[in-house]
Amino acid sequence: MSDAGGGSYTLVVDLEADATLSAGALGECDLPAGAYAYTGSALGAGGFSRVDRHRRTARGDHDVRHWHVDYLLGHPAARVDRVVRSVGVDVECAVAERLPAGPIAGFGASDCGCPSHLTAGDRYETAECDDDALDALAGRALAAHEAAVAATDDTDATVEVVAGSEM
Repeated sequence: MSDAGGGSYTLVVDLEADATLSAGALGECDLPAGAYAYTGSALGAGGFSRVDRHRRTARGDHDVRHWHVDYLLGHPAARVDRVVRSVGVDVECAVAERLPAGPIAGFGASDCGCPSHLTAGDRYETAECDDDALDALAGRALAAHEAAVAATDDTDATVEVVAGSEM
């Protein structure tokens, strides 16, 4: 399936400083600096263009906030480090369920029964996020995508990792 058809994705985010977010109906949320991963879906005609929109938000080039993740990515300390994506298959909740529940209940999960679609790296409590924490979280996201895709038996679906600035 082409990128236009989309699939599911996990943004691995480096939050370089503590942040207080006003995340829509969730209200005010505090996140310490660290590594985070947000899982979403990019289905339909626009496909993975949603991920490009998230990147523009993280760069400060897009101010509109539609989803919880927009509030995180709109913070000046946030940057998309890399994206793990499952092309051609909807495994958003299956991936989120394979990752630890996040630091904010309901984040990104207002339209499903998942506890959260945001998870934090092992070192999110610390004041710094290093490459090891980002690599470890990206590895967990990759494993979650691979397991979720394998469970679908869809032989056309693929899993890939792309740099935060690519696509």
